[in-house]
Amino acid sequence: MRGAVPALLALLGCAPALHAPRPLEAGPAGEESPGELLAEARASFARRPDLAAVRRARDLFREAAARDPAGVEGLVGAILAAAWLVEHEPSASERALLASTAVEDGERCEQRRSGDPSCDYGLAIGLGLQARERHATASEGLKLMVEHLRSAEAKDPRLDLAGPERVLALLLVRAPGWPLGPGDPEEGLVEARKAVALFPDHPPNQLALAEALFKTGASEPARAAAERALALARAARDPDGPDWVRQAEDLLQRMGQA
Repeated sequence: MRGAVPALLALLGCAPALHAPRPLEAGPAGEESPGELLAEARASFARRPDLAAVRRARDLFREAAARDPAGVEGLVGAILAAAWLVEHEPSASERALLASTAVEDGERCEQRRSGDPSCDYGLAIGLGLQARERHATASEGLKLMVEHLRSAEAKDPRLDLAGPERVLALLLVRAPGWPLGPGDPEEGLVEARKAVALFPDHPPNQLALAEALFKTGASEPARAAAERALALARAARDPDGPDWVRQAEDLLQRMGQA
């Protein structure tokens, strides 16, 4: 997930995190092939921060997945679009629905192609969104996140510009520790360093490193990483660049107040 990692919760509940996904039904028959729908979805998603365009991208990704029962790219794309929307959607009920559907799409992905790293990654992101929006699912969901992120990392560490390492780092840094949750800031720092080693110029990787360093008490290196993230974000030609700038500025402000 690029620059859109969900905040993790300190108060964990006990509702099940996984549930059998409903059948994914295609819309009215059209002339567009799954591949054409995917291309249209990617183009629409690239129009961030246009909220309507991202909503359309998610719908197109899911329609492509419905028309190709063996494909997983549409499902993963829909999850990533949902993750972006959860960070920008003002309606709490809509965010909860997006999170729940993202988990279902992750489960569908696993059913279609068990062991695919992109499915592990997508399901982990969905579980994180759900833990954020439905607190009672966090106890089981965060543990499952760790399992799926480690699986994705082992199979494809470069996925989504070191996404498995980056998301796992933030999960371990932000989540409560044993016995309430899987939190482990020192291990989170290890994962953040892996992400930066693979893609040092990707702003979210530097942000994850800065947060992990700050959480483990390394104030000066943390500030240096946050400042590097800010510089990279300001120079980035990416639709998420403004979000990364805000995240870096917020982190630097927190550091200044500590």
